[in-house]
Amino acid sequence: MRRATRWAVGTTVGVLVCLGLGFGLVHGLEAADRAYPPPLAAAEVASREVLDADGQLLRAFATPDGLWRLKTEAGEVDPGFVRMLIAYEDRRFFEHGGIDTYALGRAAWQLITHGRIVSGASTLSMQVARLIEPRDGRSILAKLRQMARAVQIERRLSKAEILDLYLTHAPYGGNLEGVRSASLAYFGKEPRRLSVAEAALLVALPQSPEARRPDRFPEAAKASRQRVLGRDAVAALVGEGEAERAMLVAIPGQRRQLPALAAHLAEAALRKDPAGRIHRTTLKRSVQERLEGVASAATQRLPPKVSLAMLMADSSTGEIIAEVGSADYFDAGRSGWIDMTRTVRSPGSTLKPFIYGLGFEEGMVAQETIIEDRPSDFSGYRPRNFDMSYQGDVSIRQALQLSLNVPAVRLLDAVGPSRLMMRFRRAEVRPILPPGEAPGLAIGLGGVGMTLKDLVQLYAGLANQGWPVRLGDGIRDLPRRDADLPLLSTTAVWTITDILSDVLPPGGSPRLGLAYKTGTSYGYRDAWSVGYDGRYVLGVWVGRPDNAAVPGITGYGTAAPVLFEAFSRSGVPLSAHPSPPPGATRVAVTDLPIGLRRFAMTSSGLVRSTSREQAPQIIYPPEGARVDLGARSGTELSPLVLKLQGGRAPFRWLANGRPLAELSRKRISEWRPDGAGYSTLTVIDAMGRAATVRVFIE
Repeated sequence: MRRATRWAVGTTVGVLVCLGLGFGLVHGLEAADRAYPPPLAAAEVASREVLDADGQLLRAFATPDGLWRLKTEAGEVDPGFVRMLIAYEDRRFFEHGGIDTYALGRAAWQLITHGRIVSGASTLSMQVARLIEPRDGRSILAKLRQMARAVQIERRLSKAEILDLYLTHAPYGGNLEGVRSASLAYFGKEPRRLSVAEAALLVALPQSPEARRPDRFPEAAKASRQRVLGRDAVAALVGEGEAERAMLVAIPGQRRQLPALAAHLAEAALRKDPAGRIHRTTLKRSVQERLEGVASAATQRLPPKVSLAMLMADSSTGEIIAEVGSADYFDAGRSGWIDMTRTVRSPGSTLKPFIYGLGFEEGMVAQETIIEDRPSDFSGYRPRNFDMSYQGDVSIRQALQLSLNVPAVRLLDAVGPSRLMMRFRRAEVRPILPPGEAPGLAIGLGGVGMTLKDLVQLYAGLANQGWPVRLGDGIRDLPRRDADLPLLSTTAVWTITDILSDVLPPGGSPRLGLAYKTGTSYGYRDAWSVGYDGRYVLGVWVGRPDNAAVPGITGYGTAAPVLFEAFSRSGVPLSAHPSPPPGATRVAVTDLPIGLRRFAMTSSGLVRSTSREQAPQIIYPPEGARVDLGARSGTELSPLVLKLQGGRAPFRWLANGRPLAELSRKRISEWRPDGAGYSTLTVIDAMGRAATVRVFIE
């Protein structure tokens, strides 16, 4: 009885001692775990990414230590790759707590029986421990440390989180880390869908990333891929026949550059949020990529040091969907690092449609209203046309389509430069005037500073049927704001669009139905072209970033071909222009109200009333002129051009009292004299009013 009692007491004491020791050991391990946690915070460092509106990668930036490490989650990777990885690397990944004791025992037994390492026992958790806390050497102590870290990691993270860490940090040669980086570099695509051959290669490379790099050691890469496909567990997973077919697929022989689109906007996004890792934009990757291709090809046709910029926006949302600050960010010869979409330049003639829009809105002119294109003096300001010639009497429609300077200034003088600037402010565009100067007539011909983004924002108002559109900055932070006042009336906008959409595209360009306008700034410094359909607006600028002249560049000949090529290759669906609003239509000049048939100004600057039409006036040949038509050569005389203004069509011309063959509705006619000497020319309009001049033919 005493012996039993002593045994029971001894056993109890022993158990208590063991429990105490066990508690102390566990408590010690807990304390050590708290004192030396795994460096999980450092593992969160990854490449910063700039994404498009749909979440596609536009550009990635290397980590501070120069690594391409794109954060990856298992849900972003082909499930077949994940299953193959686990089957090859760690079949009991979801069962063990960081250390696979079965695999560890097997590896130890194989080492004892074979005298060498036959198979490893490293789990994915242990590999993650090694990746986030790399150490030199492969000693037993280092392996034990990995095992301890694996247990710590398992206690803190779920299996899914551990797998995500592996997919982000696995090495793939050079400065590539993670499955996404490797897939983009070797296959040129995201790893959402991988072939069996691609998945097997990505499983194989991290075991010896430098020695198996496909771009340097394709044979070694192929051999390692074959070993993965030859593993029984992998073959059973993908099917034996599929594994054999995958073995025949060629190894990628080069490393691609990771996406590097929208360089200027990407830099701006990082400056806006330096601490952020993900930066979302409103761009569309497919459109951005295509426009950058067009810009690159177009720049090769331009002189040295000449740059090119483009900006495309959706007028229905105000979102910028593509932005090309320069054709090549790294082209020092063309100052490619300068974002020319946000640089202030002279807009040339691109503001003229808004001058005519005010004239239409105020009822001063209609499309077929006649306006003079002749040398004129506006209180000392003497605008000249681009080609230094003049067309005489032209319709408003022709004046805008031909981008004539004098008619535009003549109309701006009537509507007022300040009113035009006020309309720009409605669109939240504030052109830059020379210091200390008030808005003057020169703004109609480009005498202000404006950016390409400003110009596209103005034209977006035309595409949006007259309502201002505030463009965002390309980064997702700007909600749409409804405007209080229109940029122009719907009828005025339709009239502008009707005129501009009828301008022929440059030679060789497709007819897309775009309404577009071109402009060339003073001194051939800037060439512009801006066009729009029923929804999208695209602006193109060509010039030198240093503002030097580029002889020969023009909006029509240089920028417009790029505009049409970019629009046609952008991939955006072309939208038809809106139908005309009630009351908007083309009206022949003879059907216009009398007051709209001719636009004229009084000496005081007021619009002259034409309710009582002027009598016809012969403006060429002038009274008493001597005109050389070749009489001295003895050959048939050349015809004499006759020009008039005023009056009401049809017109009857008489030469020396004899009527010419036909009535004419035109203000320009021809007469071939019978011989030299004095002749009397008379014109009679439909109301019986007449004008006469006497000329000498020689």
